[in-house]
Amino acid sequence: MNEPNIDETAVPDVPDVIVHSKKTFSIVWLVPIVAAIIGGWLAYKAISEKGPTITIIFKSAEGLEAGKSKIKYKDVEIGQVEDISLSKDLSGVIVTAVMVKQAEQYLTENTRFWIVRARISASGASGLGTLFSGTYISIDPVRGGTPTREFNGLERPPVVTRDLPGRHFMLHADRLSSLDIGSPVYFRQIKVGQVVAYHIDNEGNRVMVNVFVRAPYHHFVRKNTRFWNAGGLDISVDATGIEIDTESFVTLLLGGIAFETPVDLEPGDIAEEGDMFVLYRNHESIYEKTYLKKSYWVLHFDGSVKGLAVGAPVDFRGIKIGRVADIRLEFLMADSAVRIPVLIELEPERIAVTGEQPETMDRPRLMDHLVNKGLRAQLKRGSLLTDQLFIELNFHPHAPVRRIVWEGKYPELPTIPSPLEGIATSLAQLMDRLENFPLEQIGNSLQNTFRGTEHLVTSPELIESIHSLNNSLKQLNTFSSRLNEDMIPAVNSTLEKTQKTLTEAENILRSDSRFRHQLNHALTELAGAARSVRLLVDYLEQHPEALLKGKDRSDEK
Repeated sequence: MNEPNIDETAVPDVPDVIVHSKKTFSIVWLVPIVAAIIGGWLAYKAISEKGPTITIIFKSAEGLEAGKSKIKYKDVEIGQVEDISLSKDLSGVIVTAVMVKQAEQYLTENTRFWIVRARISASGASGLGTLFSGTYISIDPVRGGTPTREFNGLERPPVVTRDLPGRHFMLHADRLSSLDIGSPVYFRQIKVGQVVAYHIDNEGNRVMVNVFVRAPYHHFVRKNTRFWNAGGLDISVDATGIEIDTESFVTLLLGGIAFETPVDLEPGDIAEEGDMFVLYRNHESIYEKTYLKKSYWVLHFDGSVKGLAVGAPVDFRGIKIGRVADIRLEFLMADSAVRIPVLIELEPERIAVTGEQPETMDRPRLMDHLVNKGLRAQLKRGSLLTDQLFIELNFHPHAPVRRIVWEGKYPELPTIPSPLEGIATSLAQLMDRLENFPLEQIGNSLQNTFRGTEHLVTSPELIESIHSLNNSLKQLNTFSSRLNEDMIPAVNSTLEKTQKTLTEAENILRSDSRFRHQLNHALTELAGAARSVRLLVDYLEQHPEALLKGKDRSDEK
């Protein structure tokens, strides 16, 4: 196809366009520039203000959500959970969180983290607000210590007392008993603090309990204040009856601690932060004195020691002077015998010595002297209900002569059998005597006697004698009947006559009777005649010749 020919000369001239560029700044570029500046500033601010990233290991991440759960201190947000993952061994969860920059100085090895959930514990209900706001992580920030970014989260919320006025004290005991974190601390039955923490010491011998007493009650804790375990019921039985004591219903269920300064002690200085105290087992034990001097003795008992335990008291006439330290079982190869050594711990300071002690009377000589006086150890039963035994030291002057064995690691104190062992020995001796008693011979003799008696009872002679005796008794009964019929009336008549005669004699002998008057007159004359006879006899004794010559008249003159 051919293109048409165009006559270039026929086209009019087209003017040239000249473009002039204006070198002025457009306002449109301000928007992206300002946006870039703001973005850079925000980026710088975000980078400069970004806090450290930390990891916290928990047993479980129940209630936590990545990107939502917060880290709070006093309900102020100071961090946020960014990621939650499982640990390599699946033993826990690793929570990655970003903290605010101001919290960096508090991220030390002493800082603690825990998950706040709704809980009910000894200290009460906590975390109930999480039922609406959701679970979060709480922090107990501590500035002192080595900085770190890895933490092991607590499974239970601690008691935070860092910003509370008061003081912490350390208590040590043999065991924790019913105490727990949050258990209350009482002073005169007023709650003044709580248990903050507890752990076992490095040797594993004691439990260390950290308690916090808030102000102003911490001023009542003195250097000589006594703490005791107030959990449960404290029951004591004495001459006045049964006494039951408890600090509160809470301590009855969940345990607790109480303290006071005994009234028999002068109040000491106010205790300082972190002072150490003994945690006694109950209120009664705080009055027990502590003695430093100990003496150890070994005892050997021949009988059973069932019911005797380590820690059982050693008494002297009802007063505790020591305790049982050890009980062992030994087999003597030389004698093929078994013995039970009991090691006791005595506290000599419990015994007050009065008077001047001779210089030559040292401890061995004093103990030898007491043993010579009859000092012996004996097992006694403390209670019929518990069947527990204790050791009593007392004087038994009639005990066999014994001496202290000073050889060996511990001196051996002589013992005597317990009352039950004495009864058992007596019963054994009685059984031995019964075994040696000729019961068989006595039985044979009794059997022969019974046979002879049976032969005698069934013999014809005895039967005939019994018949004869029966006839004689019948005759005697007949004679008695006749005697009653014949003799009794005669006896009654005789008695009546005798009574009549006595009555007449009584009438005759009355003071106003004539016979009595005549009898008195006759007796008077008889007395006069007797006097005359006596005078005559006296005269004849002086003048015997008067029987021949008669009475001399000159004598009358």
